[in-house]
Amino acid sequence: DARLADLHAYREELAAACAGRPPAPRWARVFGPLAQAVRDFGLPEPLLADLLDAFAQDVAWTRDGRRFADRAELLDYCRRSANPVGRLLLHLYGIGDAESLARSDAICSALQLANFWQDLSVDLPRGRFYLPLDDCARHALAPGDFDAFEPLRSAPPPRAAIALVADEVRWARELMQQGAPLVHRLPGRIGWELRLVVQGGLAILGKIEARGFDSFSHRPTVGKADAPRLLWRALLM
Repeated sequence: DARLADLHAYREELAAACAGRPPAPRWARVFGPLAQAVRDFGLPEPLLADLLDAFAQDVAWTRDGRRFADRAELLDYCRRSANPVGRLLLHLYGIGDAESLARSDAICSALQLANFWQDLSVDLPRGRFYLPLDDCARHALAPGDFDAFEPLRSAPPPRAAIALVADEVRWARELMQQGAPLVHRLPGRIGWELRLVVQGGLAILGKIEARGFDSFSHRPTVGKADAPRLLWRALLM
């Protein structure tokens, strides 16, 4: 409840910054510079507000034990928790056509999903459950089933859970591939940075797959040793 109250106050400060009002002392070091950036670059307030709305949902749903019913509901969360970052970036580069925005959304949502499937060993013990319920049901799983084998220190997860993660990884990879052509729309350095972002997300999904889709007992990561391969794959793009 305290976190939700703070997020509400934070949202009020965002509105004040976007309206050109001076910030309150509590977060002046955040909203003073942000107000200047809003003035200089015309940053859209709704995109910034969407991020805070997603944060508030995360807190409230974890507190209340709520779950995502299906992929559409999870993508609506990604629309607010991840997609605004890409859209803000495109805004700074003056790109706003529908195709580019859709591809940006696909990349950002894919990155968010990759993070979810990467972090199962971390999120489940903390009560954060991002697996869509209808996907679980297709594999004859319910949220309570995951309590029986997490944090999975002694026994491997059942085959149904592995098959579920394999489906989720496949979904995230398809989204990333849908968005990948955006790299050719962005010029210079930012285009190359986006290539590496795309390849980094695909690499995380590949690491999950390489471990047999078991991210319940281990969190796969991308490190310095993966850099040459990521650079090579970025060049191939």
